[in-house]
Amino acid sequence: MDAVLPTPVFARKNIVFASATLCCLLWGSSYPAIKSGYELFQIATNDISSKVVFAGYRFVFAGLLLLLLALAQRKPIGRLSPRQFGQLTVLGLTQTAIQYTFFYIGLAYTTGAKGSIMNATATFFSVMLAHFIYQNDKISYNKALGCILGFAGVMIVNFNSGLQDFHFVWNGDGFVVLAAFILSAATLYGKRISQTVDPMVMTGWQLAIGGVMLVVGGYITGGTLAVPSVKAAAILGYLTLLSSVAFALWSLLLKYNRVSMIAPFNFLVPVAGTVLSAIFLGENILEIKYAVALVLVCSGIWWVNKVSGKQAR
Repeated sequence: MDAVLPTPVFARKNIVFASATLCCLLWGSSYPAIKSGYELFQIATNDISSKVVFAGYRFVFAGLLLLLLALAQRKPIGRLSPRQFGQLTVLGLTQTAIQYTFFYIGLAYTTGAKGSIMNATATFFSVMLAHFIYQNDKISYNKALGCILGFAGVMIVNFNSGLQDFHFVWNGDGFVVLAAFILSAATLYGKRISQTVDPMVMTGWQLAIGGVMLVVGGYITGGTLAVPSVKAAAILGYLTLLSSVAFALWSLLLKYNRVSMIAPFNFLVPVAGTVLSAIFLGENILEIKYAVALVLVCSGIWWVNKVSGKQAR
């Protein structure tokens, strides 16, 4: 009789559900945490440079934490060819520096609840971009339906009291959507790099490199960042930890489970972002448009990740 091998911890169903949910709650909590950070660090709404510095420190620390974690797991964090380091620099510039510049600015001019819903468009942009880049990842009926539902939800959340009252702030809502598009494009580029570089090492380096770019760029353009209180330091520490912890957990889940089992949990991110923004920022989410938008966006994410029975085996 063949020996029965023990099931890895991160392949047990209850652990999978709990860990995936925790990751999505952490990512969702970043919306109110960032907006709270602006207040605690006393960063004015129009002080773009200081926002960039704030974002930069978060990702420098998060990147270093991931590299230390990779080192603890005996992963080769320094064995990079000049070509690989160049690729990671480009990824850090796009996925961290440019993307989060738009995201942090956009979030200052919109609500956390609305921003979490708008940022979910990254999933749908990835589906559309993959259609043109990969021969084996064309848009199917499920993916097309998911994208339609998702973008419909994003449109609905921008209406106020009626269908004739459309409110879309370009440097707020628009920047969040633009950040989502940049993230989806950079993620596809990162997927190619991950074929030759360990995903944790790749993410650690690109966060650290992109974070340094943000810090330098922010200071050069006149930004400052003082730590006025313990609460301010705590919120920066929390944002740093949620980035590194969520990624490390998500990587383990993907290592031991099918993507089709893990990916649908992404629908929890806009839900968590919306609910937590209401709890911690006091934002009003009791309008019907938020419920409809969340249902459509979450349904869209579920549909684009839905696979047939044959693919799931």
